[in-house]
Parts: sequence; structure tokens; C-alpha cells
Amino acid sequence: MKRKILDLLVEWKNSDERKPLILNGARQVGKTYILEQFGAEHFENVVYLNMEIEGAVRDFIEKELSPRKIIQFIESTKKQEITPDKTLIFFDEIQACERALTSLKYFCEQTPEYHIAAAGSLLGVAINREKYSFPVGKVNEFYMYPFDFEEFLWALGYEKLAEEIKNHYAHDEAMPDALHNVALELYQQYFIVGGMPAAVKSFIKTDSFLKVQIVQNDILNEYIADMAKYADAATSVKIRACYDSIPAQLAKENTKFQYKVVQRGGTATIFGEAIEWLNQANITLKCQRLEHGFIPINAYMDLINFKLYMGDIGILTLRSEIPLQTILSPIETDNTFLGAMTENYVAQCFKAKKYRLAYWQSEGKAEIDFVLQIDGKVVPIEVKKGRRNRSKSLGVFMEKYKSEYAIRISKKNFGFENKVKSVPLYAVFCI
Repeated sequence: MKRKILDLLVEWKNSDERKPLILNGARQVGKTYILEQFGAEHFENVVYLNMEIEGAVRDFIEKELSPRKIIQFIESTKKQEITPDKTLIFFDEIQACERALTSLKYFCEQTPEYHIAAAGSLLGVAINREKYSFPVGKVNEFYMYPFDFEEFLWALGYEKLAEEIKNHYAHDEAMPDALHNVALELYQQYFIVGGMPAAVKSFIKTDSFLKVQIVQNDILNEYIADMAKYADAATSVKIRACYDSIPAQLAKENTKFQYKVVQRGGTATIFGEAIEWLNQANITLKCQRLEHGFIPINAYMDLINFKLYMGDIGILTLRSEIPLQTILSPIETDNTFLGAMTENYVAQCFKAKKYRLAYWQSEGKAEIDFVLQIDGKVVPIEVKKGRRNRSKSLGVFMEKYKSEYAIRISKKNFGFENKVKSVPLYAVFCI
């Protein structure tokens, strides 16, 4: 299945300033698959090394960090010739071997002619836990996320619809009603299926949401197993408690993360490490509160207050146990939790676009769901689950910080009126 990151990998391959590559991301987002596909399409051969099971290679690297000797050993062990520009050396699950991670520094310095790629599902967690020596400045690091909605459309064979959406976004022109309704229906399907490749593949094969949720449940169980494997027993319990609390956190009127929801008397001192673990594992998305809507927004982040979203909307749908007919129904309801889930979907879209997630709250009750810095401008963004979208908060923010324009995301069609750009929910990937 086509992924956007493939173009970035091709750029990396052809770059004169290429360094060894680390592909980071949550478990089951498709890192291994995409690197193997990339290798098969753009190299004569791929030498694949899963560092969790390649005991001989792991033992050799523990004693020897010379890139040329490592390559000679791999050639002998795997019985494959390794040729510069023609071979991709792929270290998978590299977090299982600290010295393999360290060796990337020497591959960069001594043998830059070789193409070295590495992937790790819990690399950030492992580095933090084991105090690994990360080769700072000696690697190119890319992040991979679940399928965004455009990739979902590609997978289902709707490439032309994806192009239409982008064209109408660029010109603020309303989509024909028939196409608009088809796109909204596909968006509702994505809300349930989410972006995990195995779930998308299951949906294409079976057209069954129930079978999709069986796949998602397996992924969720892997996450839970990782919490026990990559943390001590006490921390593991706290990680699980924080993760399990996310639906309850989002169901509150004030969706700011509150430690007391996890446990009565809970504090940042007790649960701060657990939150950091979840973020490093890339299975949650942290959205910081903004103190002011000035440029640059990174300078005005409130590091204490934040919201926490799940990394995949499909997993949240599964975990929350919301009836699927509530999502699929064409009749709008006043289900407030569905609104919070819609925010989660938007957060996932923005994270895939490499935006820093932030929201804003006034001293009163005004709140802006997301604030992005786009082309040197601060843009307030309001998210609505349906078509009813009257709100004073956008006006409050725009007046206070003299915004040139704002974005309102809802089920309404494209348009631009009173300095507010209307973007349908299915077009968030265009922002």
C-alpha cells in the first residue's frame, strides 16, 4: 500500500549529504514493511537484520565497531554481497542492540558510501531507559505515523477523489454535493478503521468493522505487552493507568489532562514519567496549552497544562467502546464525546504533517482547539463534529491576536467567509 514517506526515503537515498537513517514510530505503523518495499524497489538487494534475533551479529558488534569489519562479518553470516549504492543494510528492532545504534556514528564518519537504515518501535523508550548513547548529528531521523486520510483513500482506490479534495481546498470551492457526501462517508469509515496498516488491510479484504476491531485489539494487546517489557513493574502499572484514562479524560467538559482522573490524589510527580513513556513510544499525542497566540508559538507553550490524545483514531474508537452506529449515523447527535474523538482525529492528522500540537484557552471560557503556525502566521483552528458550528471563541482569539484568518473544521463544505476558511473533516490532511 502506498505511503507518503516513500518519497522521503527516495530523497534520502539520492542525497549527497546522506547519513545512516533511523525510522522511528509506534509499533505496527508499517516501518519494516515500508523499508523492505523501499529496498526492493530502489536497490539491487537488501540485507535484513532483526537485532532481536540476530544473536551472532549482535555479539560481534558488542566487541567490534569498525564499519568495514561489521560489513565483512554480515556478508559472511548472511552470504550476501554488500555493495555501496546497490545494497540497503537494514537493522530492524535496533533498540535491542545498543552497540548497533552506536555503530551508526562510525558508519557515518568512516563509510558514508553505504546505505544504512534502522527501525525501532520503542527506540525513544529504550534510549531513555538504558541511557543509550544516541549518535546525535550522525543520523537522519524520520518519523512514521499511521495512514492519514489521504493514504486511506489511496488504499481504497480513491486516488481521484483525493486529488479533487486537494483542488477544492486550494481554491476554497465547494465540492459537488455527491462527492462531498461520498467523502464524508469514507471519513466515517476511517474514524472506525483508523490508520494502522493491518486494520486498513483487513477492512479492504473483509469490509467488516468487527474484523477490523479484532485486528486493532491485537495491536492494543501488543502495546500493553510493551508497557510491561520496557518498564519496571511499578512504572508499567502507571503507564497502563494513564493510557486507560484517555477516553475518560476526553469525555470531560474540560479535556485538559488531569492526573486525579487517573487516580485520586494523582500528581505529575506520580504519573509524569508514565506520560513521558507513552509519548516516547509514539502511542499518544501531547497537545500543549498556549499562553499567548504570538509568533513563534513554541516560545509561549505552557509546559504544565496539556491534552493527551491517542495516536490512532481507530484504536480510540475501539478503546472507548462507542457504538459504531453513533459514528455512522447521518443524523447529528449531541454526543459530546464524539466531538472529543473528532479532535483526536484532527490531532492525528496534524501530527502526521509534523505540526507541533497546541491549543489556547482564555482567562474566561473561550477555547481554541488547535493553534498552528503556518507560513509565519498564527492560525486558530476550531473543530466541530457536525455542521452546526457557531462559536465565539474564534472571534475572541482573532480580535486579541489580530489573526489574518482562521480555519473551521466541520462537516460543512469548503468556503471562505468573514476571514474564516471552512474545511470539511475529510480534508484536514490538506492543511
